[in-house]
Amino acid sequence: MIQRVSPDYRPSGTNATLTERLHELIPGGAHTYAKGDDQWPAGRPALIARGKGCRVWDTEGRELIEYASGSRAVTLGHAYPPVIEAAARQLSLGCNFTRPAAIELEAAEVLLELLPAADMVKFSKDGSTATSAAVKLARAHTGRDLVALCADHPFFSYDDWAIGTTSMHAGIPDAIRSLTVTFRYNDLESLRALFREHPGRIACVILEAEKSEPPRDGFLHELQALCAREGTVFILDEMITGFRYHLRGAQALFGLNPDLATFGKALANGFSVSALVGKGEIMGRAGLHHSDERVFALSATHGGETHALAAALATMRVYQTEPVVEALHERGERLRTGVEDVARELGLSDYFQLVGRDCNLVYISRDAEGRPSPEFRTLFLQEMLARGFLTPSFVVSRAHGEEEIDRTVVAVEESLRVYAQALQDGVDRHLASPPVKSVYRRFN
Repeated sequence: MIQRVSPDYRPSGTNATLTERLHELIPGGAHTYAKGDDQWPAGRPALIARGKGCRVWDTEGRELIEYASGSRAVTLGHAYPPVIEAAARQLSLGCNFTRPAAIELEAAEVLLELLPAADMVKFSKDGSTATSAAVKLARAHTGRDLVALCADHPFFSYDDWAIGTTSMHAGIPDAIRSLTVTFRYNDLESLRALFREHPGRIACVILEAEKSEPPRDGFLHELQALCAREGTVFILDEMITGFRYHLRGAQALFGLNPDLATFGKALANGFSVSALVGKGEIMGRAGLHHSDERVFALSATHGGETHALAAALATMRVYQTEPVVEALHERGERLRTGVEDVARELGLSDYFQLVGRDCNLVYISRDAEGRPSPEFRTLFLQEMLARGFLTPSFVVSRAHGEEEIDRTVVAVEESLRVYAQALQDGVDRHLASPPVKSVYRRFN
């Protein structure tokens, strides 16, 4: 008999038994690979019960300060009242209909007002469907088959055209994999070489504007110009940069004019909303008002889900009326300064490093030889967990105030003292569990 689950459902059992149960029912124990057990050391919470602001509580009642909330989707903080209230109001009116809802038009108008390079938008639920639709439109628009993907930006979609470029490509035919070619970030010649090698075949070039390394020597503008000369669609993936780097996206920050762009994550403060935006001549191929061959670009049953779009509208209004992006940069800068000061004082600047913009900080853990080390990453995660912090990165939300950031710096100092000791006497002596692993690997 199926029992009804109440809103305050709390599964019974220890972390170990709950983890075992998760793996019995859910492949990998999570619905997102980045949340899997192989990404975390001992001491990780098995299940999160609730969140508020920059804090979460697990099912054992432990409170933790969390970074990179919702895989960087939660910029305002968990359970942000104006967003929750907007979604709840819309839910009382119904959430999915047989014809477009009025809020779909409103959300489209507000988003496109923020993005002057775009004429049209299609909403969906995750980034993968948006980027895959962009690729399909680019192929239809150009009549070409190849996709050029930036190899330094490893995740664009769970679909075959993208994951086929990683080492975790089981189930993807070689014929499909051969249709995606790769180039390197800040290496325009590597992209030029692809155009020379595959003349007249590259439908689109897709990359993020910036990951951990900033663009150099006009790379982004030169790439944009090269795409225009080659008749290739320029797709900018703004899943992470959108509404975090700049209110109008990284395209505004860097002065770019992409043919197509994709947004998600911060668009709705954790609610499931993504968007494909772009120029009308390309986006219109997915519509009814043209005489070309029809393109089945994107058709999501829940793409116009009204409560999620209400959350997106409320989130965008906060961005428009309050200095959210500025706060992300300021608080990230405070955190960077504190962490780098600690690392320098402990003589660890060559072993523990922060990279990326202040609003999107990640860290690199290195071993005694200076090589990126999963063992030392595991040690740092382990020590921060022991002090009440979930730190897959140091990506802040606006909910991280000065108090939380200063507490984080203290915890980093204590954790890095253990790190320094491990550099001297061996990291294995300090680990309580096997090291974390790359998501993109062929075997477990």
